[in-house]
Amino acid sequence: MPAPLDAGPAVARDTPPVIVVILNSSAGSAAKRERIEVELADLFRAAGCRAEVIALERGDDPAVAARKVSSRASIVVAAGGDGTVSSVAAAIVDSPAALGVLPLGTLNHFAKDLHIPLDLADAIAVVVAGHIDRIDVGQVNDRVFVNNSSIGIYPSIVEERDALRQRGHRKWPAMVLATLRIVRKYRGVAVGVDIDGRRQTWRTPFVFIGNNAYDIDGLRVGGRARLDEGQLVVYRAPRMLARQLPLLVIKALVGRRKAGDFQILPARDLWIDAGRARRLRVAVDGEVLVMRAPLHYRARPKALRVVVPRA
Repeated sequence: MPAPLDAGPAVARDTPPVIVVILNSSAGSAAKRERIEVELADLFRAAGCRAEVIALERGDDPAVAARKVSSRASIVVAAGGDGTVSSVAAAIVDSPAALGVLPLGTLNHFAKDLHIPLDLADAIAVVVAGHIDRIDVGQVNDRVFVNNSSIGIYPSIVEERDALRQRGHRKWPAMVLATLRIVRKYRGVAVGVDIDGRRQTWRTPFVFIGNNAYDIDGLRVGGRARLDEGQLVVYRAPRMLARQLPLLVIKALVGRRKAGDFQILPARDLWIDAGRARRLRVAVDGEVLVMRAPLHYRARPKALRVVVPRA
């Protein structure tokens, strides 16, 4: 059983909290977006609270919308998948607002790690109850992340997947096809890594940096027991022949990887470079960005206020 988060204060009830929901349903039709918007407003009213719902259009940035309301809202709610949650969190992390989460995505890793119910009405009840705790975030250069970041093979797979989706492939078939295409020809990346002042040089298929430690053994693969231990955890895949890489990737996808498959290093502060490369492709909570090298990663302990279920 994962350790519960430390208890935190609830939103003061002498004045009603100002709740603003950033709804990212831009991938669907306008009719679907309107239906979800109405459903959310109705569910908040049924829970005894009014919420302002901002439904994003295709191409709208959740971070921009969240930043605009963070000075007047008590709680800014990210209604979407992990990418939406990450964008909203990054926008409000230094504001007085707390983050609420309504898990409307496919995987909802962050919501699961916080024990937020996947049922929409139950998740809204958590937001309305307003029990707030503080959790850690990670930061790479000027970009905050709540789950993880990586360099190496994963950004290449995501870019290939997105290209396939633009050509009409569905999400998961596109991911599988992209993985098969990339691992067949991928040769790894050579990086220099400075962790808390200690320099190492690696050639590896990927480097994965988690906001706190991920479970990679047992039944709960990919989850985190805590989000408040104040550290980043670096996972490095060993150097291997190209023909061995598909097996490691498949094991990761189906949850058969073991801690022994990786070198695991805790860190509070690290720098990563790739020789003379001035820019690197970096995956940040599932989004691929091009960032200036060297990459500077740091832990930001308890920097984010977030609405969670009572322990």
